Amino acid sequence: MKKFLLILFTLHCSLFTFAQPGWTKNASKSVFTLKTFAADGSLIASSNGFFTGTNGEAISSFTPFKGAARAVIIDASGKEIAVSGMIGANDMYDVAKFRVAAKTRPLAVAAGVAQSGERVWLLPYLETKNLKNGVVRKAETFQKDYAYYTIAMQASEQNISSPLLNDNGEVIGLLQPAASGADSLCYAISARFADSLKVTGLSINDQTLRQTQIHTEIPESLDDANLMMYMASASTDSAEYARLVSEFIQKFPDAPDGYAYRAQFATSYGDFTTAERDMEQAIKLAVNKDNEHFNYARMIYNKEIYQANKPYENWSLDKALSETREAWKIKPLPAYRELEANILYAQKNYQEAYDCFIELTKTNMCTAETWYCAAQCKGQLKDTTAMVALLDSAMNMFSKPYLKQAAPYLWARANAKFDTKKYREAVADMNDYEQLMAADVNANFYYIRHQAEIEGRLFQQALNDIRQASKMEPENTFYLAEKASLELRVGMYDEAAETANEIIALEKDNSDGYLFLGLSQCMKGKKKEGLVNLQKAKELGYPQADELIEKYAK
Repeated sequence: MKKFLLILFTLHCSLFTFAQPGWTKNASKSVFTLKTFAADGSLIASSNGFFTGTNGEAISSFTPFKGAARAVIIDASGKEIAVSGMIGANDMYDVAKFRVAAKTRPLAVAAGVAQSGERVWLLPYLETKNLKNGVVRKAETFQKDYAYYTIAMQASEQNISSPLLNDNGEVIGLLQPAASGADSLCYAISARFADSLKVTGLSINDQTLRQTQIHTEIPESLDDANLMMYMASASTDSAEYARLVSEFIQKFPDAPDGYAYRAQFATSYGDFTTAERDMEQAIKLAVNKDNEHFNYARMIYNKEIYQANKPYENWSLDKALSETREAWKIKPLPAYRELEANILYAQKNYQEAYDCFIELTKTNMCTAETWYCAAQCKGQLKDTTAMVALLDSAMNMFSKPYLKQAAPYLWARANAKFDTKKYREAVADMNDYEQLMAADVNANFYYIRHQAEIEGRLFQQALNDIRQASKMEPENTFYLAEKASLELRVGMYDEAAETANEIIALEKDNSDGYLFLGLSQCMKGKKKEGLVNLQKAKELGYPQADELIEKYAK
């Protein structure tokens, strides 16, 4: 019975013309034509849309924006206004929210969902008379609060994205394409859904918004805006990032963050005057001034370390130290002390730096890196015993079986033990390092470990390693010379002669080849041939050849 009454009502609506709503003239001023263009200036598409806010907020379909580098709207007065940025988009429902660079007159968006049987009016661009009207046939809800409407009304494709309004002059939806031109039904997506679209901190990587070249706006929330800037620093080019920074400062002029972003950006391009001015402004505006003093100290420190070839009179390590100590004075955070320690180390104030690092080992910031840094201070102070003990503490932050994170500290301890003549312990650390970094170790690693093994009198292991180094770099005559030398040392005279001949084959003017060939022959009792090769080594510049010739000529 209800279905029968609805059909009668629909037929009644199609037979009689309803009085034109009183809101038509004013509402028509909020409807516009949208035009989008490619980078070469060619027109991509035209559509319709309407304003939903007083600060240029507008909604339309998203399809015209795909691939667009620029867009404009033409308002009811015929004025062309540029689209200044995207606020949100949804590809599934083909809607977009954006902003134009002007103050605007919005339509009121209906707060609820239009019910079946409710009358609606289509408001095309520049039309105020004889508006089409229809009846809501169906309202299918999605995401709990929004509706996709089926309307008993015929509409042309030229009206796509035009607003559908209720009798009160409130927008319920945007017109979407019909199944066919002759379809007596049309469809609309909730205007409230389109108007709810907004920029978040993650929108910079939104795959839908990435389909348009028109830039995404900075979010309204400061926290979201800061998240966007963090994401943008790794995913945008310098021009886009600079634009985002400027927009951030424009939107949040009283927040220190934007000035700090601009200062960091300026520093990367060597514009230290701008960076200094912006950081001073950031400190002035900050509520938590310790954080901005710390950021400033870190900026100066990084500049002094990584851009030392670009001097700036007002910045120095002393200035960086002063700023981080000011931060510590306001709020004693371990991060501020850590930066102080790094600055002191860069100033070669190793004892003071060591004291700071040791202080940090008693905080929740204590890591293997903290102990390692303290060890480096002791190394610079020539206290190698303390250095090894501190590297032991660094390794105690890990448990066996070691993960790759332990590799740098293993290598540092191995080298420290080598320097303190604890050769076998150094080899043990190098063995663990090799297990962790098996895919990354190179010929130089095997050469260094072979040296430690020789000093630790682990000759077979040393021979294996120098052979591995030579295998990895077969044309490196330095490794071949080391191999020949070790083969002679362990009495492998024939092998040493073969290695010497490899050197000669690669570099005929290399004295090492003739030296080791001559020595291997002399040690085998072939002194005549050996002395000839030692003489050749002398001619090629080997400095101790005379002593060897005299020794084996007897």
